[in-house]
Amino acid sequence: MRNTGGPMDHEAALALNAPASPPRAAVFRATLALVAVSAIWGSTFTLVKGALDDASSLLFLTLRFGLATLTLWIFFRSKGPIPFRAPLVRNGAIVGLALFGGYLFQTVGLRFTTPARSAFLTGMFIVFVPALLAARHRKLPKPPQLAGIAVALAGLRLLASPVSFDGASLGDILTLICAVSYAVHILLLSRFSNTGDVRALTLLQIAMAFLLSAGSFWWAEEPVLHSSTRLWVAVGVTGILATAVAFLVQTWAQQIISPTRTAFIFALEPVFAWVTSFLVIGERLSANGMFGAALILAGIFLVETTSLFTPARRPRLRGRE
Repeated sequence: MRNTGGPMDHEAALALNAPASPPRAAVFRATLALVAVSAIWGSTFTLVKGALDDASSLLFLTLRFGLATLTLWIFFRSKGPIPFRAPLVRNGAIVGLALFGGYLFQTVGLRFTTPARSAFLTGMFIVFVPALLAARHRKLPKPPQLAGIAVALAGLRLLASPVSFDGASLGDILTLICAVSYAVHILLLSRFSNTGDVRALTLLQIAMAFLLSAGSFWWAEEPVLHSSTRLWVAVGVTGILATAVAFLVQTWAQQIISPTRTAFIFALEPVFAWVTSFLVIGERLSANGMFGAALILAGIFLVETTSLFTPARRPRLRGRE
């Protein structure tokens, strides 16, 4: 209808400019894309575990993020100029810092634990996302979410038992810190993904992680590099597929999907990791470990069910009073 300049014009404009729910087709595509990312990340735990026998942790991350940065730069430049603006550069650096923290603690922790345990503990970020959101908004999670957190923590206790600072338990603790970093990364990416060019934000966060790893691998630990086929295969797969492609997809998808929904989809990552670890190296969890893993997944389900099935609010056009 043509604008007639009547009393409802202002309210109509507000309603039209209000954020609407994304189309279901877009949500479905983004969901499938994040499931694929979960499968890629889950399948690389065993690959990285083997590669760490031939390279120190930070040097491996330097190679991984360096290849990813170069790949994204070449691909994006072929599509046209990349708009680097000051606020976007700042946002990319902040997101990249959280990303580097997650990968640092996960990669170092993987030296002291198994791929399946690492994957399940990394999956605890799905619990930390709603917890951090509650802290930010100063509002406690709903009872189902609190129950989910309690169940997941009980599962963590079984999976990581006994907790101490030697042997595999050191890896468990480092990986748990990694999960907090990943939760922060998801929340930051959700906040910044709609504030600028997706290409630039993706490249900036990966480049920041590369600079941090390249600036620390030579002094934070003793650099080790033994050239081998498995090392370069791991660098290639994780650098291009599990970093460049995966984070481009995640940055795009989080323009459409909320952080809690994103975390729920990423709950599939430890499942893919467990299956891959079983098929490739025959790793089996103990009875306590299997029960703990089941509790973690049950806790994740309880945490996310409320937000997942809450109907989205659509803007309504108010009439005259």
